[in-house]
Amino acid sequence: MNKAILIGNLTRDPEVRTTGSGVSVCTFTIAVNRRFANQQGVREADFINIVAWRQTAELCGRYLAKGRKVAVVGSIQTRSYDAQDGSKRYVTEVVADEVEFISSAQDGARPSRSDDIPLPPEPMDNGSRAGVMDEVDDDELPF
Repeated sequence: MNKAILIGNLTRDPEVRTTGSGVSVCTFTIAVNRRFANQQGVREADFINIVAWRQTAELCGRYLAKGRKVAVVGSIQTRSYDAQDGSKRYVTEVVADEVEFISSAQDGARPSRSDDIPLPPEPMDNGSRAGVMDEVDDDELPF
C-alpha cells in the first residue's frame, strides 16, 4: 500500500504547465510541521513536493497561493533523471489524488503567526537550474 496524507502550508505559489498532449500538471511544495520539537525546543518542518494532474492541477493553480493550508492525499513516487551536468538526480514527490483547501484565500495570504510557514532550506548550488521546470514527456506519465 502506498498512501500519504499530509497537511501543510504552501511555501511558494504553485506552478502550472501543460504537457505536449494538453494535460495540465501543477507542482508545489508544502511545509509539514513535525509532531515534536527538537532538543532546542523548535518544531522543525519537512518540505514535501506535490504533483497534481488534470482538473486537480487546474484548480490548485487557480486557487492556491503561498501560505495557504492544504490537505493532500496521494501516493509517494520516486524518479530519477540526468541533469545537464551529466549527474543523475533523484526526486521523491507525492502524486496528489485529492487536495483539500483548508484555509481561505484571505487566511492563506497572511498567516496568523510568522512561524506557521517555515522557510525552506537554502538550495545547494550544484549547477542545477533553480526554478526551471523540465518538459515532461507523455511516456513518463504514470497513467
